[in-house]
Amino acid sequence: MESILQRVTALPEGAPVSAKMLLHLGTRPAIDQSLSRLARRGRLLRAGRGVYVSPVVTRFGSSAPLAERLIEELSAQRGETIVPSPATSANALGLTTQVPVRTIYLTSGKTRKLTLGKQVIELQHAPSWQLTFAKEPAGEIVRALAWAGPERVDEVLKEIESKVPKGDLKKVNQHISLFPGWLATALSRSAFYV
Repeated sequence: MESILQRVTALPEGAPVSAKMLLHLGTRPAIDQSLSRLARRGRLLRAGRGVYVSPVVTRFGSSAPLAERLIEELSAQRGETIVPSPATSANALGLTTQVPVRTIYLTSGKTRKLTLGKQVIELQHAPSWQLTFAKEPAGEIVRALAWAGPERVDEVLKEIESKVPKGDLKKVNQHISLFPGWLATALSRSAFYV
């Protein structure tokens, strides 16, 4: 158990660990049991089915790592594209003052929930067009337009045009063929259509 704990605590903050990553330390049932025991003792946090993270220990005690760190590490480890939800992107661009209550991310992987202490993080499988330009400002624009939907896309697009750099809008328009018909139509009517 100590060798597992040493391995896990050596990882960056928020790095998820699964039994598969530790098979060099023992058999699968033994690793599963050790991870489960460490979680029961509070030495690890169980973030989801078969997924554990090391708590962050400070002079004030231990706490769960930041959700953003877990998402970054999970994305890097598993090769998944994980991005903020459309509502979060709309809020980041100042299109709404409502702050999403639930922590939701879109993913190229399967839909699932992760838990960090009392915080529940929802990963929702999304169509590839919503994951376009994943970590770029142009991606925020795409997800904000997805948030608007077919009913409000023209209105929101006009608002976005006044808030973001023109280059980001041009980048979105250069990839218009990736988007569903309703979004492609709205983008083709915009002033930045190439």
